Amino acid sequence: MPSDAIWAWSIIVVATAGVIIRPFRLPEAIWAVLGAGALVLLGFLPWQDALTGIEKGVDVYLFLIGMMLIAELARLEGLFDYLAAFAVEHARGSPQRLFLLIYLVGTFVTVLLSNDATAIVLTPAVYAATRAAGAKPLPYLFVCAFIANAASFVLPISNPANLVVFGKHMPHLGAWLRQFALPSLASIGLTYVALRLVLHRELKEETIEMRVPHPKLGRGGRLTAYGIGAIGIVLIWASALDLQLGLPTFLCGSTTAAAVLLINRQSPLPVLKGVSWSVLPLVGGLFVMVEALVKTGVIGQLSALLHEAVAQSVPKAAWSVGVATAIATNIANNLPVGLVAGSVAASDHLPAPVVSAILIGVDLGPNLSVTGSLATILWLVALRREKIEVGAWRFLKLGMLVTPPALIAALAAAIR
Repeated sequence: MPSDAIWAWSIIVVATAGVIIRPFRLPEAIWAVLGAGALVLLGFLPWQDALTGIEKGVDVYLFLIGMMLIAELARLEGLFDYLAAFAVEHARGSPQRLFLLIYLVGTFVTVLLSNDATAIVLTPAVYAATRAAGAKPLPYLFVCAFIANAASFVLPISNPANLVVFGKHMPHLGAWLRQFALPSLASIGLTYVALRLVLHRELKEETIEMRVPHPKLGRGGRLTAYGIGAIGIVLIWASALDLQLGLPTFLCGSTTAAAVLLINRQSPLPVLKGVSWSVLPLVGGLFVMVEALVKTGVIGQLSALLHEAVAQSVPKAAWSVGVATAIATNIANNLPVGLVAGSVAASDHLPAPVVSAILIGVDLGPNLSVTGSLATILWLVALRREKIEVGAWRFLKLGMLVTPPALIAALAAAIR
């Protein structure tokens, strides 16, 4: 094995570990950028190839910007606080009903606004609403974390990782629904059942208020809700026409934000300041590191192994790659794993069950641990702002009980 390849892989491993562990509490983006920069400066990756890697992420950058703009606008206009209070009010004093309603709201937000929006925006709204209802917030906050990944392959727009895995080979909407409708139902349904069973005692001991302060939804909030509906329609239309989703998402998100701010005569600065811009260099750095893996032959070796497995048995290959990908996301986070998996899937035509299993592993597998996905890390950040700490071991114990049934059922539905 060439020494250059060993050094390049070592840099990538250290940078990925930095993204996950965040030594010295430095932002995740810094470690990704440092890793990408080290690969170029030390001569392990030509700068032209690094630019090629960054360019491959343009559709993802546009998608993220559009979604983050509309999500931050919804937060500022009180839309998610309104939805959370609506759920508490309609729970009518029942913790179990409140749990279900928050789960349904989380599913809706994830499907139409992506799992990152659920983690970033819905989590603090649920915290505020449950505190107002006199409930212990944590069981309901776990809903935000788990549904963010469980519902993230209902539509192509539900998770940025979907764009990463499929890239320019995104299936049109009809093909997507044929592939992922049943696996999504299995994932959402069994995740709910498992969470309810595991958290049964905590919910049974709860008492919650029947009436809570209900924030009024102003004109800006209503316009934002209409904008979200319009975005959903446009993106479903774009997906049906087999168009890339980044540019439509960016145009819809920025247009909705501009319209609401203009009508309300508000400054755009609060919205722009609230957007997590550091996500963009984080994703860009990951794309560069994956490009280095391509150049050092890792992607080619993985592709060859996968094709050998497919030649022997498609179902066995699909099961193996689905489980392996799910485990890998909890070791190295789903974004870099999704980039590698996407490069392998794009290297040659693979059977649909195998590609479906890869995506399910990337999207649902991260529910096992707190470091599995960017959405779960963002969920942790939102909890820390409210002075709530959830340890890795506590999340792992819950994830070990909740994730396997949903993962097995979703893979079985996809490989059927």
